[in-house]
Amino acid sequence: MPNIIKNYVKWVDKINRFVGRIAMYMVLLMMGILLYATLSRGFFDLPVIWAVELAQFTMAAYYLLGGGYSLQNNAHVRMDVFYERFSRRTKAKIDLGTSFFLLFYMVVLLYGGYGSTEYALEYDQHNYSSWGPPMAPIKIIMTTGIFLMLLQVIATFFKDLAIATGEDIT
Repeated sequence: MPNIIKNYVKWVDKINRFVGRIAMYMVLLMMGILLYATLSRGFFDLPVIWAVELAQFTMAAYYLLGGGYSLQNNAHVRMDVFYERFSRRTKAKIDLGTSFFLLFYMVVLLYGGYGSTEYALEYDQHNYSSWGPPMAPIKIIMTTGIFLMLLQVIATFFKDLAIATGEDIT
């Protein structure tokens, strides 16, 4: 593999590892938000209108920013009835074949995310709820997560290509 591809894979892995490890802590943030809402309502009779919605935004950020890291660590769900029995090289060849579908999906998702983010920024979009938060921040986070996962899909493609041809890129 050319050095530019090796460097690309190295940097994308490094970025997604960093972002993914930070994103892991968002579950704790979400739990804190929901705990605060529960305690506020249960003990002080002060319901908060923003807690559930903010927890949903936090969860969306968690799984979208962690998507590339999950892909990097082979932590995504697979139908591995037969797949697990194959050699590493055969798995890489199968993954190369299916990666085009994932790549297409990620490009379409990124296109939609970008358009949605652009709309939210241009028209100062707010959610239709009693809290009514601005939508641009979560849409920017979501689009960033999709973009990072797209970069990781390409890096994983190069890793699988190297394995399928008998090289090792890492």
